[in-house]
Amino acid sequence: MFFTYIIQSKIDSSRYIGVTANLKKRLSEHNSGLAKYSSSKRPWKLVWCCIFPNKKLAYDFESYLKSSSGYAFTKKHFIIKI
Repeated sequence: MFFTYIIQSKIDSSRYIGVTANLKKRLSEHNSGLAKYSSSKRPWKLVWCCIFPNKKLAYDFESYLKSSSGYAFTKKHFIIKI
């Protein structure tokens, strides 16, 4: 199983969208600074995730969420203001 997830910075409410096979470990990596891109905006909280049966589907959905229409969709349906 693979997770497509959205985390949100508690500092500035920015979002990070990613894919992982181990969600608990990946969130820990984001919050400990091991993930370079997200290290400057920690701490992070998980705001949404979805489980997919295979890697391709998870990455395809991640690509959609990172598109302009996917960004609008997540903002409208998934993200709660801090």
